[in-house]
Amino acid sequence: MSAADSIRDLFRRREGVLRLVPNWIPRSFNRPGRRMRLHPDDLFRLGPERGAIKERWFCSITPAENGPLAPPDEGLSRVETTRNPGDAIFFRDAMETLGADLIGPDLYKQYGAWPMFAKFFDYEGPLFHHLHLDNAAAAKTGRKGKPEAYYFPVQMNNYMGDFPLTYFGFDPGVSKDEVRRCLLDFETRDSRITELSRAYRIELGTGWYTPPGVVHAPGSCLTYEPQWNSDVASVMENVVQGEVIPRASLVSSLPDAEKNDIDAIMGMMDWEKNIDPLYRQKYFLPKLPCPAGTKDYAESWISYRNPFFAAKETIIPPGGSALVKDEAAYGCVIVQGHGSFGMYDDAEAPQLLRYGQLSGDEYFVSEASARAGVRVVNNSRHEEMVILRHFGPNSGAPEA
Repeated sequence: MSAADSIRDLFRRREGVLRLVPNWIPRSFNRPGRRMRLHPDDLFRLGPERGAIKERWFCSITPAENGPLAPPDEGLSRVETTRNPGDAIFFRDAMETLGADLIGPDLYKQYGAWPMFAKFFDYEGPLFHHLHLDNAAAAKTGRKGKPEAYYFPVQMNNYMGDFPLTYFGFDPGVSKDEVRRCLLDFETRDSRITELSRAYRIELGTGWYTPPGVVHAPGSCLTYEPQWNSDVASVMENVVQGEVIPRASLVSSLPDAEKNDIDAIMGMMDWEKNIDPLYRQKYFLPKLPCPAGTKDYAESWISYRNPFFAAKETIIPPGGSALVKDEAAYGCVIVQGHGSFGMYDDAEAPQLLRYGQLSGDEYFVSEASARAGVRVVNNSRHEEMVILRHFGPNSGAPEA
């Protein structure tokens, strides 16, 4: 049987629902938050020089831009085929083989692939003030722009880290010249660029949408992040809690001819969005309960109000069983509870995972299976089963 035939056979046997393998990402900066349920002995499993594992990516066909030591397949999700982790195949290969059968004809026609991914972002300290480029800026180096969103799940945040506040943009009274001076001084002093910004205390069970071009410094909570399938960024803060950030991180997404051009660096920002006095009103995302279609489960939109992606929190009550239906394909991760998910009778939120171990918490549901409905059963008599589900741009999420 060919590789393509094996993928189609797996897809058929799994009734259009694929189970994915944990996809761990190290980062060389900051400190690990230790809330992703990865064994503490495995935080530096890829070597101290790579840094601790601080992220986990879901349904990703996007390689991580993670420095010269990263292998070319870092960031790519894999699909479980047997109980042997070594038999897993790339989700990207499944996507290429199954095409419209996996993500639906409309999404496949428009993008030719699954266009987003999600991640757990787990840092003990605040991240640097940085931005993700829009499509026009990213296209200069042959890449795509990156909008992203945040949600702060209660289940993953018994400890909120040492700085649970997030900076967005700049105070409306800040001038371009003040920001320009900070960037020009990147290599000569601690620029303290966040003194020009505004911070919001993180509220668990809520989220934000962050447009491309907006400078932001995420706080220290574990964050669930639906985002476009790109990993392009520019770091605009040079010292964070004593950690020095090299200037290469500021200009890594610019063409060589523009790396010393302050106007090109400033041009990566969407200035009007950065100083918008109504920023919170436009981009803060409280939970938005979905219209009650059934009493078997409850769900809320947790990422919405943008044209790129969306996410829901779905809750099955103790002892409950629900046929969960949607109009679009989606990926998902279980953050609380245990039971069954479609044909998988060992679905569960992990308590403690080892690096390289399979898990029962991450799935990808094809469009046809989503429309037919996935039977989800909560086997606990005491706890809810809570699932975070991430969608592409055809989810039907509210945009206003």
